[in-house]
Amino acid sequence: MSEVKKIATRDSYGNALVELGKEHENLVVLDADLAAATKTGTFKKVFPERHIDCGIAECNMAGIAAGLSTCGKVPFMSTFAMFAAGRAYEQVRNSIGYPHLNVKIGATHAGISVGEDGATHQCNEDLALMREIPGMVVINPCDDVEAKAAVKAAYEHEGPVYLRFGRLAVPVINDEANYHFEIGKGIQLREGKDITILATGLCVSESLKAAEMLAEKGIDARVINIHTIKPIDEEIVVKAAKETKQIFTVEEHSIVGGLGSAVAEVLCEKYPAKVTRIGVNDVFGESGPAVELLHKYGLDAEGICAKILASM
Repeated sequence: MSEVKKIATRDSYGNALVELGKEHENLVVLDADLAAATKTGTFKKVFPERHIDCGIAECNMAGIAAGLSTCGKVPFMSTFAMFAAGRAYEQVRNSIGYPHLNVKIGATHAGISVGEDGATHQCNEDLALMREIPGMVVINPCDDVEAKAAVKAAYEHEGPVYLRFGRLAVPVINDEANYHFEIGKGIQLREGKDITILATGLCVSESLKAAEMLAEKGIDARVINIHTIKPIDEEIVVKAAKETKQIFTVEEHSIVGGLGSAVAEVLCEKYPAKVTRIGVNDVFGESGPAVELLHKYGLDAEGICAKILASM
């Protein structure tokens, strides 16, 4: 059996920008002195006149992006999630969110899979922060195919969009020829009648593996990919709650304010059901190899499976 292809979604981001740039002259890319890491350097090589390095000044970059959007441009401002959602939060909220400007935020290096850079750079709070901003669309793609489709959808959407990308190479689980991305619509990847696993980002592929492990123990797990955290697909969430006994959410993010919170909010109002949140348990990350950190925090297939078994 051939090995599954793995690509980091930050690479997908850079490649998608180039393809969109060929089609749309109004697309511009801003970076905060991290073009090599965020992969916007790929765009810079092809369209140097449409790439602006703002230096290590993320708050200023948000203001520049806001200004460009009022002049007919579609800016993608790019930096690490910790700086896009954290350092520049006020500017994103007040200069982009409040006037509902057509700015796209490409946030790379999210979650504990940043690895050796440690707790200061492992942003496990960005989905919560961005989800709070009125009118902000929040997307967390699971693989290369989905990430490229998400960038295209973000460009086509009128209004602010937060896109979350990772540093770690992850399996490509979607077939590009047959894949369809729609903002706000979850995708069921596996049938199941006993429980439902709602996963996002790199945890989607790990959740599929966990479902296979659970099947060996007689548990039939449905797996749904929630690539859009906001607006969340209420219909698919409620349907899963009605048809299976228990809901589990899995995310490489704090269990506070992210996918787990969004799902719990929906079900509290629409169809009360038991929800178990699997993610980073209100702690900071730490320095170490990405794969080992995911294992330590129980976000690989083995850890997800164990946490589900322990709560049933």
